[in-house]
Amino acid sequence: MRRVSVDIGGTFTDCSLVWDGNYVEAKALTTHQNLALGFNSSLKLAYEQLGLNLAEVMREVDSVRYATTLGTNALIERRGPRVGLITTAGFEAMVPLSRGRGYGEGLPDRLRRDLPMAERPEPLVPIQMIVGVRERVAETGDVLMAIDPEDVRAQVRELVDNGVQAFVVSLVNAVVHPDHELLVEELIREEFPEHLLGSAPIILSHLVGGRKGEYARTSSAILDAFLHNAMYHGLSTLELNLRDNGYQKPMLVIHNSGGMAQLNSTDALQTIHSGPVAGIHASEHLATESDLGNIVCTDMGGTSFDIGLVVKGGVKFYDFNPVIDRWLVNIPMVHLVTLGAGGGSIARYDRLRRAVAVGPESAGSDPGPACYNRGGREPTVTDADLVLGYLLPERYANGAIPLNTRRAERTIDKELGEHLGVDTVAAAKLVRQKVDNDMSNGIAQELRVRGYEPRHFTILAYGGNGPLHACGIANVLGVTRVMVPPFCSIFSAIGAGNMDQMHIHERSVYLSLYDSNTRSLFADFDHFNGIVEELEEAGRNDLLRQGVSPEKISHRLELDMRYGNQLAQTAVISATNRISSSDDMMGLIETFSKDYGRRYGEGSQAPEAGIRINTIRVATFSSMSSLDLKNVLPKDADLKPAGEAKLKRECHYVGHDKPIETAFHELEDLAFGSVVTAPAVVISPSTTYLVEPGWRLRIGRYGSGLFEKIA
Repeated sequence: MRRVSVDIGGTFTDCSLVWDGNYVEAKALTTHQNLALGFNSSLKLAYEQLGLNLAEVMREVDSVRYATTLGTNALIERRGPRVGLITTAGFEAMVPLSRGRGYGEGLPDRLRRDLPMAERPEPLVPIQMIVGVRERVAETGDVLMAIDPEDVRAQVRELVDNGVQAFVVSLVNAVVHPDHELLVEELIREEFPEHLLGSAPIILSHLVGGRKGEYARTSSAILDAFLHNAMYHGLSTLELNLRDNGYQKPMLVIHNSGGMAQLNSTDALQTIHSGPVAGIHASEHLATESDLGNIVCTDMGGTSFDIGLVVKGGVKFYDFNPVIDRWLVNIPMVHLVTLGAGGGSIARYDRLRRAVAVGPESAGSDPGPACYNRGGREPTVTDADLVLGYLLPERYANGAIPLNTRRAERTIDKELGEHLGVDTVAAAKLVRQKVDNDMSNGIAQELRVRGYEPRHFTILAYGGNGPLHACGIANVLGVTRVMVPPFCSIFSAIGAGNMDQMHIHERSVYLSLYDSNTRSLFADFDHFNGIVEELEEAGRNDLLRQGVSPEKISHRLELDMRYGNQLAQTAVISATNRISSSDDMMGLIETFSKDYGRRYGEGSQAPEAGIRINTIRVATFSSMSSLDLKNVLPKDADLKPAGEAKLKRECHYVGHDKPIETAFHELEDLAFGSVVTAPAVVISPSTTYLVEPGWRLRIGRYGSGLFEKIA
């Protein structure tokens, strides 16, 4: 296996290079002005470790996979084309009005509660760029009013006169009858062919989202159109960079649905949050190979802290209506919670509470934390970790970024210490305590709102800052075991390297598996199987278009199920892709019942309210070879004391008034099975492991480890 996987984050660009059994990791600062530069730098650091050159890698590598923040950056900067919306007449105000709580979507809690200052986001489609066409389709798919071609042409001309650069077509109930949207696209191309208008994208809403919900589906299509140019040019630049360096195969792009596809089969909206989703996929792979059971994935990078869930037994967690930036959408997206708590998160004095607040604002990679010595003037979590003694200034990022301790101390003292009336070390402790509490509360809330308890989960701590804060997070949660996965600082890039080519197609339905009124089971198997077959065919065509052999294509059937009209809804993986008998139906109901009982307590099931399917979802994929992550942790028989540390220095810890002498180990000096006792710091080229008092660390393979609480 020879594979390059890259996760382009807000602060660092992470690179994983797999070359004939050799696994290499590398990090470089993200270059937002040209992402290819950061990619080239990280790849160079990786292949030089193996004594290779760029031409050799590009010529012989099997695949290159990207997870990128291009779309996220474009939304933050509001950098996109002038979008025009064509909708059903009478529904022109749907997008400007949004929903009753649209003013607060995508905002942190403290701003969402500030009703007097509430403002809706600046619209991506101005009101004057929204037009209605005369047509109407019923929720059943029946045509109530046929579309008028001349009316469509008139509305298209109006948008062109207003300077439209991208079209969105979102007609009411188009998911059950898409013919009208397809006709509008045909009329646009007929009225304004490319040689007249240029390559203005035309986005049809039923192709972006297959579920009902007019506002969310329209928002999805608008975001896709708004991001189209940035993603097309940005990813094309990355692909051209590969071509210039001799790589001739298709570039693969990671999707937020948990799969990947070639660039020509990727919608812009599918790339949002693709990096963190790749980390969740890697966690799922590790949990399966190492039999970890239920795990909560935590990715603490330089900008954010991402939380995901992987539950043993086939339960899939999707966001049915995720909020991207400030807009509700309805694309199938692996569930992810993001907090503004990374190494670069800015700490500030909260005058109202007279306390320290951390995030969500971040110093990013430019200028970065104050200690980077690149012009940053605000204290960050990394500055606090440096002041407390956990980071060696000359060893940070393998020496690529020398840290300035004096700048960190001055910034923390000026911005926090003087306001709080405490010394620099005490202020740094407050920063660390605050960010650890915020992350712990986020994990606890995410688990308990879904019916789980933290003690039933293993925490995976990865990202560049994950092992540095693992013990602090676990102390707050009361968790006694935290695993650091292999290649933890670039774990999302590892996930990108393990993904299958996959496309997800779904359809909103209203099927009662058990009708509580008539006490009857669903029996129209042909109708159900017909929908599944259509979704499978759509996915199969997607992969065939990308050159995948038919015999390598597989399908997975997932159903969004609930009891009656309950809001609690979960995705259940069906054991079979067809339902042909009552036994198949009862098996599906039993799977749903067992999962519901595990999550909300045995006996909480409510079949007397009825059992419904709201969405049929088919994941069509082609399995690819994956990294071997078996037996990465040592067993009890492998354990042995770690050797004597070469360096000892005093560090400061939350809950301890005086500094404590701390041993500093080099990861490369610690053999498999070494047990590092607290207090200690383990230094690797890409991250730092902090073993706080009361903990110990087992060293595994590829930089993995297991924190265990001993007191």
